[in-house]
Amino acid sequence: MLKPTYPERLSIAHLPTPLEKMSRLSRALGGPEIYVKRDDLTGLATGGNKTRKLEFLLADALAQGCDHLITIGAPQSNHCRQTAAAAARHGLGCSLVLRGEGGAPVTGNILLDRLLGAHIYWTEGQPGNEIMARIAAEQRKLGRMPYLIPLGGSNVMGATSYVLAMKELMEQLAAENLNIDFIVFASSSGGTQAGIVLGAAVYDFRGHVLGISVDHDADTLKTIVSALATATATHLGLGTLSVADRVDVNDDYLGEGYAQVGEPEREAIQMVAQLEGILLDPVYTGRAMAGLIDLIRWGAFTRGQKVLFWHTGGTAALPAFADKLL
Repeated sequence: MLKPTYPERLSIAHLPTPLEKMSRLSRALGGPEIYVKRDDLTGLATGGNKTRKLEFLLADALAQGCDHLITIGAPQSNHCRQTAAAAARHGLGCSLVLRGEGGAPVTGNILLDRLLGAHIYWTEGQPGNEIMARIAAEQRKLGRMPYLIPLGGSNVMGATSYVLAMKELMEQLAAENLNIDFIVFASSSGGTQAGIVLGAAVYDFRGHVLGISVDHDADTLKTIVSALATATATHLGLGTLSVADRVDVNDDYLGEGYAQVGEPEREAIQMVAQLEGILLDPVYTGRAMAGLIDLIRWGAFTRGQKVLFWHTGGTAALPAFADKLL
């Protein structure tokens, strides 16, 4: 198989992120050995998976002479917070379009967005992409060069980062002589999963990759991930490589909807905190871990198998959900 030709990237993240064994959680659940890949420790304003994506996105922005980043997300968007931090670190302006009405409590990621100097715009029922385009036009009138980043940083640049992250993981597994049977993680805008699935094919990961959807039905998310993985393969010089048959999504844990915390998320967050001293977030990793815990309990994974939970970060959002977690 061809090897990827990676574009330029900036050094932003603290890499490689640690690979740790979750011994107490494994014993408590009585199932497989559970490991965790700590992308919550990437280091950019509390870290998260978007920091890897921003290494490529910012390199592309700077190469084009851009000086203002514009992106979109939910009110407690981890992607928006990391984008604001990356912009501050490199002396760029930053505008964030947050879905919903203005006047949300200034806590969690919204607090950090403001501390990082980002300009916040609320959609208030308007199409977010139209607001982004309007901000970009205003920036151009001011003589600036805006760079638009899609939801979650999920384009070929963002997905590229997780192809490279799979190379990092495979090197760590080889160093520890460790074979992983399953990789499990939260999946939403599709960039992380597209990169991991493509990277698994490129770097010969023999296990299974499973995305736990936090908002889309399985068919929709599979379509998004498959299309992005194919486009990323072309972007990296891998020809028409298709990994659609390796895209697996579980949508059994959507609960009451996006960013709605129920008992499964609450239990997962408390269990991992109290057994491992690791914090999960209410929207993404809490839901994905809740799914993993349930799958272990009904026997989808068995003793003797090894499961890697890829922690994509997001813990800065915890204070905004305090009333739902305790």
